[in-house]
Amino acid sequence: MEDRLKILVVDDDPLIRELIQVYLEEEFLVIHAENGSKAIEKVQTDEPSLVLLDIMLPVINGLEVCKQIRTFCQVPIIMVSAKGEEIDKVLGLELGAEDYITKPFSPRELLARVKAQIRRSLIGGEGGANKGFSDSMSRGKRIPDDTLDLPGLHINFIKYQVLLDELEVELTAKEFDLLAFLTRNRGQVFTREQLLNKVWGFDYVGDTRAVDSAIKRLRKKINHEEKNYIFIHTVRGIGYRFEVPNQ
Repeated sequence: MEDRLKILVVDDDPLIRELIQVYLEEEFLVIHAENGSKAIEKVQTDEPSLVLLDIMLPVINGLEVCKQIRTFCQVPIIMVSAKGEEIDKVLGLELGAEDYITKPFSPRELLARVKAQIRRSLIGGEGGANKGFSDSMSRGKRIPDDTLDLPGLHINFIKYQVLLDELEVELTAKEFDLLAFLTRNRGQVFTREQLLNKVWGFDYVGDTRAVDSAIKRLRKKINHEEKNYIFIHTVRGIGYRFEVPNQ
């Protein structure tokens, strides 16, 4: 029991929590929170490996919970929405969630999404409080050098550390994976579908909005227009490209 990865299920409906536990308990240790405030507390105290986070929550709604979690922790988050409205999905991704799923969902789909995020979740550390690297990059696709130094930007691929003007930048595991892939392929243009396949993996069950949201978050964290640190560029009608400033 104790050796299993821990999943935090956040939902105000006890029947939903119990149902999800039935779906997942054969492979994961499932813990619960019934409102947004307790969810934040549980992430801090129990350090789960993944959070299944309902959007419609009492006390603090799921979107705000996601936002607050991202201020101190990079644990993978899958947003759960009963409404299925696009705005909820987009907001969740922009706030740092890795994926979303709409109620009602099948046990097979839920398990597939959880496993997909767990496979890409944090490695080399304890629980969900450390940054990591996706399995797609750890299976033989090693970065040729341990570090990369660009104007204003330093990346340590062993420590999963990014410095902007010598200040550490907090990235989610997926944001780090995306940045690592783009920096390894500087100057090349990639479509959203290509990035989805290369970084998220062919078994990812979401859509290309996940790419747009991750790019948007990454830009906010590493682009610095005042110093002309514009690393990630949009190629209209195609996708995205990483360029080294002034080169």
